[in-house]
Amino acid sequence: MGTNNKIGGGGFHHIAIKVRDFEASVKFYSEGFGFEERLSWGEGDGRGVLLDTGDGNYLEIFAGGSKEIKPESSMIHMAFRTDDVSIAIEAARAAGAEITVEPKAIVISNNPPTPVIIAFCKGLDGEIIEFFQSTGDNQL
Repeated sequence: MGTNNKIGGGGFHHIAIKVRDFEASVKFYSEGFGFEERLSWGEGDGRGVLLDTGDGNYLEIFAGGSKEIKPESSMIHMAFRTDDVSIAIEAARAAGAEITVEPKAIVISNNPPTPVIIAFCKGLDGEIIEFFQSTGDNQL
């Protein structure tokens, strides 16, 4: 699995977030985005769940987060690959996400030209979520 010979496989495995309302966040990502539970563990503020985002990459959610919405931190955002940004952002909107950037087409680079469509929203704890769709020959 993966092609990074230096670390023996490589590739993105998961992002972990700590949330203030565990049940609401699990519902937001599972029902709202269609992520599927692979494992869960613990009780109370020690609870955790690993959700498959659909391509073998995971979002790990931990209970016991701050009761206040967090300001931006060193993590700028997490991006989820999609075949249709418009459908993804509407699913996020229906799940209660605050949409911060509606779908828009941009070219990331001219060497080589890399057109994509992106959109952004905020999750229930203020986490920034990007939906990312490659649209040109240079697929990312």
